[in-house]
Amino acid sequence: MKIGIVGLPNVGKSTFFNALTKQNAKIDKYPFTTVKPNLGDVEIPDKRLKALKSVFNPKRVVPTSINFLDVAGLVKGASHGEGLGNKFLAQIRDTDAIVHVVRCFEDINVAHINTVLSPKRDIEIVDLELILADLSTIEKSLEKTKIAGKSGKKEELKRLEVLTKVRDSLQKGDSVRAIRLKEQELRIIKGLNLLTQKPVIYVANVEEDYYKTNESKELVKEVEDIAKLDKAEVMIISAKILQELSELPDENAQEFAKDMKIPYEGLNEFIRASYKLLDIITFFTGNENEVHAWTIKRNTPVVKAAGKIHSDMEKGFIKAEVTNWEDLSDAGSISKIKEMGTYRVEGRDYLVKDGDVIYIHFHR
Repeated sequence: MKIGIVGLPNVGKSTFFNALTKQNAKIDKYPFTTVKPNLGDVEIPDKRLKALKSVFNPKRVVPTSINFLDVAGLVKGASHGEGLGNKFLAQIRDTDAIVHVVRCFEDINVAHINTVLSPKRDIEIVDLELILADLSTIEKSLEKTKIAGKSGKKEELKRLEVLTKVRDSLQKGDSVRAIRLKEQELRIIKGLNLLTQKPVIYVANVEEDYYKTNESKELVKEVEDIAKLDKAEVMIISAKILQELSELPDENAQEFAKDMKIPYEGLNEFIRASYKLLDIITFFTGNENEVHAWTIKRNTPVVKAAGKIHSDMEKGFIKAEVTNWEDLSDAGSISKIKEMGTYRVEGRDYLVKDGDVIYIHFHR
């Protein structure tokens, strides 16, 4: 899973990226410090892995992860090539979701593209550029579809109808997320990788003292009001503080956070929100060699989950042995849980549940 971090220049995107990934992406007080995208994987903290490690006593434990992409700041006119706009837009097309970092702190030492700070205006600038980029994509696709539609084929006419519907909504300033599209319609536009179709989390980046003073609460409220209309999550985070915490040993970080009255779970909470945003779950495999966590979309059939482990498992799928991680942890071993009767056999259409421990039987 890949999440793109977006926003205007100098809102704290790279600082937030560093806090997430514990990397050292370049940060400066001026716009366009980020030219090439920063990439980083974030391991997902999961207490269930520790429990399964006790059961299998494996040689290694492999957590699941989310890939984060930090790209150059977006400016007005980006959809027409202003700033680093075209590169920016191309870089986030293949992401699964977007984290929109919004500046909610005053700092005369950190340049901002506008004199007066306004989260609402900043969000609208970014959203408009994404909408315009999607509109360009849709119009190009419409041109090709109109030609193909002359054949009178039913599928081409349906595609023309859906693309026209999306174009009309974008022209009104609505994101694709806001359009009520049926499953068939979503399949038609899936390959276009439309930017405003991607789910979004807003990160209100506040000053270091926010947790004590709440001085920027009116700025944060602007973000919350927009997110409510977009039916999106909002995370209130001081990226600078979280980056500093990420550089400390866990015990010291917890003590520092307590002194600063900062919610130390900030990053873990954000990662959990990312899971919810992407509608993904985790299942596990385990033996004496390895305990491995895997992420898949909710309601994925077990045969497709097998393909996540290895393509041969999907092609030669026979059956799956399934149990819940908590039941297995309580039992203490596979043999014990089989005796208890909560270890069951499932066919290829079984929908994997969060926390399932699965053993795949397949022929090569």
